[in-house]
Amino acid sequence: YHGNDGTQMPWNDTAQLDYLNPAAREAVIQTILWVARHFPIIRFDAAMTLARRHIQRLWFPPPGQGGAVPSRAEQGSLTQAQFDALLPTEFWREVVDRVQAEVPDTLLLAEAFWMMEGYFVRSLGMHRVYNSAFMNMLKTEDNAQYRATVRNVIEYSPEILKRFVNFMNNPDEDTAEAQFGTGDKAFGVALLMATMPGLPMFGHGQIEGFTEKYGMEYPRAYRDEQPNPDLVGRHEGEIFPLVRRRYLFSQVENFAFYDFMTASGEVDENVFAYSNRAGDARAVVLYNNVYGSTAGRVRLSTPINVGSSDEPNLQVRSLVDALGLERERMYRFRDHRGGRWYLRWGHEIADDGLFAELGGYQSHVFLDFTEVADDPLWDKVAWELGGAGVLDLDDAYAVQRRRPALDQLFPVVDAVLAGEPVGDVLTTYLGDAAAAKKAATAISAARKAKLPDVHAFAALLAALPEDFEMAVLADACVVLGNEPDEARVAAATARLLADFGDVLMSPNPAQGWAALVASPAAAAALRINTHEGVRYVHQESADALIEALLEAFAARGTKAQRKRIAANVEALRVALVAAGYRADDWVAALGA
Repeated sequence: YHGNDGTQMPWNDTAQLDYLNPAAREAVIQTILWVARHFPIIRFDAAMTLARRHIQRLWFPPPGQGGAVPSRAEQGSLTQAQFDALLPTEFWREVVDRVQAEVPDTLLLAEAFWMMEGYFVRSLGMHRVYNSAFMNMLKTEDNAQYRATVRNVIEYSPEILKRFVNFMNNPDEDTAEAQFGTGDKAFGVALLMATMPGLPMFGHGQIEGFTEKYGMEYPRAYRDEQPNPDLVGRHEGEIFPLVRRRYLFSQVENFAFYDFMTASGEVDENVFAYSNRAGDARAVVLYNNVYGSTAGRVRLSTPINVGSSDEPNLQVRSLVDALGLERERMYRFRDHRGGRWYLRWGHEIADDGLFAELGGYQSHVFLDFTEVADDPLWDKVAWELGGAGVLDLDDAYAVQRRRPALDQLFPVVDAVLAGEPVGDVLTTYLGDAAAAKKAATAISAARKAKLPDVHAFAALLAALPEDFEMAVLADACVVLGNEPDEARVAAATARLLADFGDVLMSPNPAQGWAALVASPAAAAALRINTHEGVRYVHQESADALIEALLEAFAARGTKAQRKRIAANVEALRVALVAAGYRADDWVAALGA
C-alpha cells in the first residue's frame, strides 16, 4: 500500500509501513534519531495519520467496520484487543521520549490536523504542532469559533498555546495571496501571527506576494514572478519590527485574552484582543478581522488556568494587572500603527479599561509602556489631549512648559495675523514704550509693503532678546490654526530675517548663508539629527525652510534681485544634495 489519510487518492510517492510490527517502528525511530543527530529541527508530515486511533481507522479496522482505505476491512481487520496488544502505546510518544533521551536538543514539529493539535502537544509531548485552525478560521472569518478555541486552550492549559505553529499558507494549501489577499486583512492576520504566543511561520511567497502555489514535487517555479516591492515594504514597516520583539509575544506566563466590549455591553466576537508582558516590556494587541467598523473597550480577561490541567484554577485578570501597572501612576505608550503616543492613568485603565476604535481589518498594537515622571505638567498634558494621541509627547510637554510665555505673547501674534493695531499690545508685552513703538513702526511698514506676515514677526523678534525661545512663537501660530511644521518653519524664517537681513540679496551670499544655516534657528527648523556621529539635515524640512526664505526675501526685492535670489537658492539646494544632507559638510561647502 501507498500512504493514505483516507480522504483522497493514495500518496503514490510513499510506501505504507506496518506500525504494528515492532521492528518497523524501531527502524523508523532509528532513522529519526539519525536525522536528529544531523539537524536540530525535524518536521513530521501528516503526523496525525500515525496516531493510534488513525492507524486503526485506516489500516486495521475492527470487524464489521468498512475502514477508510479500500480492502483493509478484508485484509487487515483486527479486534480491539488484538490491536491493543500489538500497539499498546502511542508511536509518537515513544519517538518524543527516545529523542529526549538520546538527542535532547532536537525540536520536533508535527503537522497534525483533524483537531488533534492539542492532543499532540498535551498527550504526546510534541514540541510544536501545526495550528491549521489559525489559517482556516481567520480566512473564513469564523472569528467567534477561533476566539473560542483560544479561550478553551487558556482555560485548559495556556502552555499549549505557545506550542502552536501559526501560519497563513503551506505547500498543501493555496498561497497566502489567494487566501488572504494583499490588503489590510492579510496584514492583520500576519500581525496576529507575529504577536500571538507560539511559533509564527511565514510561507513561501507570502512576503513577496507570489501567486504560484508550490510543493515538494515542483522542480522549479513555472511563473516568472518578482517580489512586490510595496508588499515587501509594508512587511518591513508593519510586521518585521514586531517579529523582532518575539521575546515579548512568544510566552504565555503573562498572556491574557480579552472580550472586546461595545458600548451596548455586547462582546464583539470579530475583535481579537490580548496583552502580554516580558519584564518591563508590555504590549496590547487589538485586531478587527471583519470589514465593518467597531468601537469598544478591553478591561477583563477571559478565564486563565493558573493551576494544572488536572487541578485547574481559573482566574480573571484585569488589564492593569496583566500589564503589571500601578493604579496611582501615569503611563505613556505608543501605537505601532501610526506612531502616536498616549497618556493614561493606571486607575483609568483599571476602572474603565482601554478604549479603541477599529475600522475594517484594522489593528492597534500598543507598546513601550513607561511610567511618566511625577510632574503636574503631565497632568495638564493629559487633560489637553483628552485621550487623543500625539506624535511627540515630549513636544506636547514642552508646549505646556512654555504656556505662561505663550499666554503673554499670544495677543501680539493674534493682532499681527489679524491685521489689527499692535502698539498697545506690544507695549504691554515688551514693557518698553520706545521699543514697542519701533517694532510697531516696522510692522506697519511691512504691512504697507504687503509683505508676508513673517516680516512682521521678524520686526517683533528684532525687539526681543536674542535668547527668546522661538518655539513660543511657533506655539502661538499653532493655536491660531497653523500646522506645527509650518509654524516651526515660519518662526525660524522670521528669526533668520531678523538676524541675517539681506543675505540672499548679496551677489555672493556664501559666507552669510553659511552663518545662517549654522544658526540655532535654522538648526531647529531643519530638524538636524545625529546618526553615528554625523549630523544630518531633514530633507523635507530643508525644502520647506528654503522655500519660506525664498518667498520672504523675494517679496521685497526688485525683479533683478528676485532673479538673483532664485539663483542663490538653487545653488543652495545643489550644495545640500552634494553634501549628502550632512549638515556640517553643507555649511563648510557654503562657506568655502
